Amino acid sequence: MQDTMSDQFVLETRGLVKEFKGFVAVNDVNLNIQRGHIHALIGPNGAGKTTVFNLLTKFLPPTRGKILFNGKDITSLKSAAIARRGIVRSFQISAVFPHMTALENIRVALQSFEGNSFQFWKSGASLNKLNERCMELLDSVGLADFADTITVELAYGRKRALELATTLAMEPELMLLDEPTQGMGSEDVDQVVELVRKAAEGRTVLMVEHNLSVVSKLCDRITVLAQGAVLTEGDYQQVSDDPRVREVYMGGTATPKQETAE
Repeated sequence: MQDTMSDQFVLETRGLVKEFKGFVAVNDVNLNIQRGHIHALIGPNGAGKTTVFNLLTKFLPPTRGKILFNGKDITSLKSAAIARRGIVRSFQISAVFPHMTALENIRVALQSFEGNSFQFWKSGASLNKLNERCMELLDSVGLADFADTITVELAYGRKRALELATTLAMEPELMLLDEPTQGMGSEDVDQVVELVRKAAEGRTVLMVEHNLSVVSKLCDRITVLAQGAVLTEGDYQQVSDDPRVREVYMGGTATPKQETAE
């Protein structure tokens, strides 16, 4: 049974709880993230979404519960070990160096992934090999023409695309995206939606996203949190039709389809 479950689900949480001095921020959360899916974690302000992400990536230790990755218990691992296993988080904060070029940012990510980020004396041939991979990654997010552009000079949407490329450089099996479209205009949002869809090919994505239009376009499955607990789960139609979801978002006066929410 365990083998079957671990084949189906890349990430599972069992009875995940996080308490802060008596306040329960995450309350008995059970997640089953299916391999190859784009899965959204949504909910109103204070629902516990970011805390769950912090637990999954071990920025915070859980008070109780277990986290399984590919069927193995990773609850006690540190954040660096989690990343080495193949769980990589992006978009929480700017993940790029503003005064480096786009290509240099990708190269730093690649060297970090290979464990030789401080070996600046590497041969020219070795660096050229890295540069080839850098260009492949930049091309995958539509930034091949901006390889030599200083990052601070990139438009906001292109900076987010570069962040995605640095994440992909880590070759994640599970990519955690924290509000990938936050602060974007509609044109940039559409671009990022396509980039996430492309990046999800051959891997699993778990995302926190406020823009429910984005969730409806991208996600195979959605988990709704309210007051730290799972309220409901399903595809977009099931979730948007649930009266409990309407209640926690808008007091029962509208459906999540009609506006975005925190």
